[in-house]
Amino acid sequence: MTIAFQLALFGLIAISFLLVVGVPVAFASPDGWSGNKGVVFSGASLWIGSVSLVGIPNSFIS
Repeated sequence: MTIAFQLALFGLIAISFLLVVGVPVAFASPDGWSGNKGVVFSGASLWIGSVSLVGIPNSFIS
Protein backbone atom coordinates (compact mmCIF):
# COMPACT_ATOMS: atom_id res chain seq x y z
CA MET A 1 0.00 0.00 0.00
CA THR A 2 2.84 2.37 0.75
CA ILE A 3 4.42 1.81 -2.67
CA ALA A 4 1.12 2.61 -4.41
CA PHE A 5 0.78 5.79 -2.34
CA GLN A 6 4.32 6.86 -3.17
CA LEU A 7 3.78 6.27 -6.88
CA ALA A 8 0.51 8.21 -6.83
CA LEU A 9 2.20 11.06 -4.99
CA PHE A 10 5.07 11.09 -7.48
CA GLY A 11 2.52 11.23 -10.29
CA LEU A 12 0.79 14.19 -8.66
CA ILE A 13 4.09 16.02 -8.32
CA ALA A 14 4.99 15.29 -11.95
CA ILE A 15 1.60 16.48 -13.23
CA SER A 16 1.86 19.63 -11.09
CA PHE A 17 5.30 20.38 -12.51
CA LEU A 18 4.08 19.84 -16.07
CA LEU A 19 1.13 22.18 -15.49
CA VAL A 20 3.33 24.88 -13.92
CA VAL A 21 5.53 24.82 -17.00
CA GLY A 22 2.94 23.96 -19.65
CA VAL A 23 0.11 26.39 -18.93
CA PRO A 24 2.19 29.57 -19.38
CA VAL A 25 3.73 28.07 -22.53
CA ALA A 26 0.24 27.31 -23.85
CA PHE A 27 -0.88 30.88 -23.17
CA ALA A 28 2.26 32.35 -24.78
CA SER A 29 1.81 30.38 -27.98
CA PRO A 30 0.40 32.19 -31.03
CA ASP A 31 -2.98 30.44 -30.67
CA GLY A 32 -3.28 31.51 -27.04
CA TRP A 33 -6.30 30.52 -25.00
CA SER A 34 -8.61 29.72 -27.88
CA GLY A 35 -6.30 27.13 -29.38
CA ASN A 36 -5.10 25.49 -26.18
CA LYS A 37 -8.00 25.55 -23.75
CA GLY A 38 -8.68 21.84 -24.32
CA VAL A 39 -5.13 21.01 -23.26
CA VAL A 40 -5.38 23.22 -20.18
CA PHE A 41 -8.73 21.72 -19.15
CA SER A 42 -7.45 18.19 -19.70
CA GLY A 43 -4.41 18.88 -17.55
CA ALA A 44 -6.55 20.42 -14.82
CA SER A 45 -8.91 17.44 -14.87
CA LEU A 46 -5.98 15.04 -14.67
CA TRP A 47 -4.59 17.02 -11.72
CA ILE A 48 -7.92 16.95 -9.86
CA GLY A 49 -8.18 13.20 -10.44
CA SER A 50 -4.66 12.62 -9.17
CA VAL A 51 -5.36 14.69 -6.04
CA SER A 52 -8.28 12.36 -5.35
CA LEU A 53 -6.10 9.36 -6.12
CA VAL A 54 -3.53 10.52 -3.56
CA GLY A 55 -6.16 11.50 -0.98
CA ILE A 56 -7.81 8.09 -0.74
CA PRO A 57 -4.65 6.10 0.16
CA ASN A 58 -3.55 8.93 2.43
CA SER A 59 -6.59 8.37 4.62
CA PHE A 60 -5.52 4.74 5.12
CA ILE A 61 -1.82 5.43 5.74
CA SER A 62 -2.05 8.39 8.12
